[in-house]
Amino acid sequence: KAGTYAPTGMGRQSPIIVVVQDRETIDALNQMNAAIMGNPEAIPFYGAPTVLIVLADKNIPTHFYDGCCVMDNLLNAAEAAGLGSCWIHRAREEFESAEGKALLAKWGIEGDYEGIGHCILGYREGDRPAPAPRKENYVYYVR
Repeated sequence: KAGTYAPTGMGRQSPIIVVVQDRETIDALNQMNAAIMGNPEAIPFYGAPTVLIVLADKNIPTHFYDGCCVMDNLLNAAEAAGLGSCWIHRAREEFESAEGKALLAKWGIEGDYEGIGHCILGYREGDRPAPAPRKENYVYYVR
């Protein structure tokens, strides 16, 4: 729900969210993602039980930015709810592939969508890692 309230260009709501909790589908997505990464043995989704795929309608000029706002809202909401989350890239490449397009068709998703990202969700093993120190000159003030 948090993702659906993300700001979008002119309120057009170009993104959609696909909630995947089927282990077989998550495993297939994991394999696709690892292959794109160039490391077929990798586990990009870290065994997460839920993957939220954010796609956005390419026909809307702000689609990429809209999708990024959705991803950000999802990650912030997960943190607020005490869930572990991570933005996993390579969704664009996944859903440009024949295999990715076949998944969209299987799920009944029609249109010209670009994969923006995967938001993996689950409960973290161990303590939450400390955030990295912020770089100097991150913010500039013009007054």
